[in-house]
Amino acid sequence: MAERVQVREIDDDEGQRLLRIARRGTGSVVTWRRAQMVLLSAQGMPPARIAEVTFTSADRVRDVIRNFNDDGFASLYPRYSGGRPRTFTLPERRDVKKIAKSKPAEHGLPFSTWSLAKLADFLVAEGVVDDISHEGLRVLLRDEGVSFQAVKTWKASAGPDYEAKKARVEHLYAIADREVAPEQGEPQVIWCMDEFGPLNLQPRPGRQWAARGGKHKDPGREPRPRMRAAYHRNDGVRHLLAACDLGEDKLYGHVKARKTRTRFLEFCRYLRSLHPLNVRIAIICGNFSPHLSTRKDTRVGDWAEANNAEIAYTPTSSSWLNRIEAQFTALRYFTLNGTDHRSHKEQASMIRRYIIWRNQHAYDERLRRIVAKANVA
Repeated sequence: MAERVQVREIDDDEGQRLLRIARRGTGSVVTWRRAQMVLLSAQGMPPARIAEVTFTSADRVRDVIRNFNDDGFASLYPRYSGGRPRTFTLPERRDVKKIAKSKPAEHGLPFSTWSLAKLADFLVAEGVVDDISHEGLRVLLRDEGVSFQAVKTWKASAGPDYEAKKARVEHLYAIADREVAPEQGEPQVIWCMDEFGPLNLQPRPGRQWAARGGKHKDPGREPRPRMRAAYHRNDGVRHLLAACDLGEDKLYGHVKARKTRTRFLEFCRYLRSLHPLNVRIAIICGNFSPHLSTRKDTRVGDWAEANNAEIAYTPTSSSWLNRIEAQFTALRYFTLNGTDHRSHKEQASMIRRYIIWRNQHAYDERLRRIVAKANVA
């Protein structure tokens, strides 16, 4: 039987130094992890148990202990060459972002949320990165648009295929963002599609510029514009069928009186007509019944198969995964808030003109800020 690997006998000064390194919240994560392993070994813990505590392999623990026995404290510090700080590759940055947006419990950890220290430690232990400081991790997440936010209430998905559907949607987003190249037979054009509505004819609260009131008001000013308080909805409702081409960052929409499977297929045919038939497309949408193929009505699946298209459904109660939702937030802010349209023709005309403006000003700072704030996928 092989002899158990254990750290050599250490004196009080060395023990105190190891304890200071293990308790320190700053500096290299690699140094902190190695010091923790050595300290646990000095306390009599076997390598297999240390590996469980530090979320790494037993072989890695044995290597750290042997190196400490041979080289002392010098083995705890990673040997970096000179030059500029290491730049993380695009796949590494994507993996860091994906793990940061996940829950620690999904990785078998007993934590409710990530701290910078826990996240950096996990990334190194899993081999996502060789080493990363807490400040470097914070800067990387900020550059990737990830921040530490308060948890909001959300309806969790109870669908049995949640993980598989979520993974497929995220992979399609990676293709659209040029983070991965589409493989043979995979879609090259990614659409996010959903219905927005119902669109009623009613006064909508909003903001406007108006003359100041109070004791500093101009005595001769005109009354502030006001909206009607009583109204009747005698003309029914309308629905906006909208889709966003993620690669080109363009929004398309049709206003319809109903949102049925027939109207959904009409809109899908329109999206298909915008690209050659030999270019495979994917349409990400919710599992709203008109989007589905059923035993009695297989038109959606038949159309997708015949037109070189994929219909990718978001998981149940997970419409937040659909990036079109953030576009609806911007549409409501710029076009509907503060309006009181008297006809559906007037309201639809304004929505169409907004879509034209939005596609011509896709990089408008205010627009991008609203979309980024609302976009969680």
